Amino acid sequence: MSPCKTERMARASTPPTLSEAVTARLHRAARIEDWFHGLRQRWGRRRGLVPTVVPFTGYGSTEWVRVLCRIQLGRKELSAAKPLIGRRGWRSFTGIQVANAAVTITAGHTSREVSADRGGVVDVRVDVKLAPGWHDITISVEGSAPVVAPVFIVDPSVKFGLISDIDDTVMVTALPRPFLAAWNTFVLDEHGRRPVPGMAVLYERIVRTHPGAPVIYLSTGAWNVAPTLTRFLERNLYPQGALLLTDWGPTHDRWFRSGKEHKRTSLIRLGEEFPDLQWLLVGDDGQHDESLYGDFVQEHPKNVAGIAIRQLSTSEAVLAGGRSKDGPDETVGVDWYYAPDGAGISEQLSEAGILPEDYSDRYKSQ
Repeated sequence: MSPCKTERMARASTPPTLSEAVTARLHRAARIEDWFHGLRQRWGRRRGLVPTVVPFTGYGSTEWVRVLCRIQLGRKELSAAKPLIGRRGWRSFTGIQVANAAVTITAGHTSREVSADRGGVVDVRVDVKLAPGWHDITISVEGSAPVVAPVFIVDPSVKFGLISDIDDTVMVTALPRPFLAAWNTFVLDEHGRRPVPGMAVLYERIVRTHPGAPVIYLSTGAWNVAPTLTRFLERNLYPQGALLLTDWGPTHDRWFRSGKEHKRTSLIRLGEEFPDLQWLLVGDDGQHDESLYGDFVQEHPKNVAGIAIRQLSTSEAVLAGGRSKDGPDETVGVDWYYAPDGAGISEQLSEAGILPEDYSDRYKSQ
């Protein structure tokens, strides 16, 4: 028997390692998920449903724009741009996503054809020249009318931006506990969610003090709940901005996507896309925001104006599974601000000069 054949037989008889076995299972999980969604898609098309666009707010510079949307099956006569008001969270997860759909994006005088991913999500950068400010772009998919999506173009002269967590930072959710996470995600509608006191006024102060500052809401939530989160932010008078969410479910190498990794890579991308911006990073002490923001400072020390952490109440911390063990890293050279609500953070930012002092009396009276 030849040595090569002997080696192949030895490899075949050797049991797979734990890592190899786990990888095979996860690959199989993704294939099963794709098969299930393909089955639902065929069933939906037989019912007469057609691909529709669910647009999300994008952002960009004067040279490019990041376009975000999701392709789902829906009735042709209904606009996906106006989802049902007051629908409960679980209904957001019953939509039938369209994998690998062909999508046409038109921004300014530029038109580009792209493909959705296996979850129906489109997240693509399009090179196009647009003036600073808000613009409407159109997104279309076969069988449906074009849908308008807003995008915010950052002026090159702007040097300040806001990145904010959502769960327990602008909205009380106590997300880390599995039961409460499921309740908030699948049962409650946006009317049943409570805003964190004072945060909307704080953010309004920030965008008024820094005209043209981009606002980015960064969360570990699923793209399914983007319409619900958008309506919540609008109803509670938070400034308009892009939502950066993720897609739950198996990937090519793991059972579920890592929310922490999603936030980390999103922060790094924003730092690379806007190297001249200084960000105010806002989060809470119930998850990993402190460590993630601290890591971002280490990698992009010139891109952080400050870090504001909303302190959970005792009851919120208990529901959230405790407070984060990560505290501020005093060696990074960036100021950290801790307070239980927007009023406390606002006062500290005023003292630091990030916000003007003359707003303080007006803010405290609201």
